[in-house]
Amino acid sequence: MKKMLPWLITILLAITLIVVAAFLLMDRFFPSDANSVNQAVESVEANRLSADEIVELTAEITDIKTNLADPDYIVSINFAFQLDTAKAKEEFEKIKEIKIKPLIIKALADTKPEELNGANGKDQLTSKLVNIISKTLTEGKLTQIEVTNFILAPM
Repeated sequence: MKKMLPWLITILLAITLIVVAAFLLMDRFFPSDANSVNQAVESVEANRLSADEIVELTAEITDIKTNLADPDYIVSINFAFQLDTAKAKEEFEKIKEIKIKPLIIKALADTKPEELNGANGKDQLTSKLVNIISKTLTEGKLTQIEVTNFILAPM
C-alpha cells in the first residue's frame, strides 16, 4: 500500500488538473452567445405603426388550397405579409403569384397535419415562411406574416 500511495496521489492530481484546465478552456472552445443575443435584443427598437401604415405595407395571398405531407389532409389557408417599405410591397405584389405562392405550397407539402395544431404550430410555419421568402425579396424585407384564415380538413 505504501508503494501505491505516491502513484494514487499523482493520478488524482493529474485528473484534478485536467478537469480544472477543461473548465477554464471551455469558454474559449464553446463561447456563450447569450451575451451577444441579449445585446441584439436590447438594441432592437419596437416600431409602432398606425393602422393606415399597416394597411399600406401589407400584402395578402388568399385561397391557398393544397395537400399536406399526409395526403389524407387538405389545408385552405390565407396569409397577410407585412413588409418594411412601400417599395418592398410593390415588388412583393409583382412576384407573389409566380414566386411566393409556390414557396408556400412547397413548405405546406412538407408539413404534417399535427405540426399545424395550435398557435405554436402556426407560429413555426410563419417563421419558416419568413426565412424562405426573405431570401426571394431583393427590395426591403419581410417583417411579419399572419395567418388570416385556416382550415385543415381530412379528405
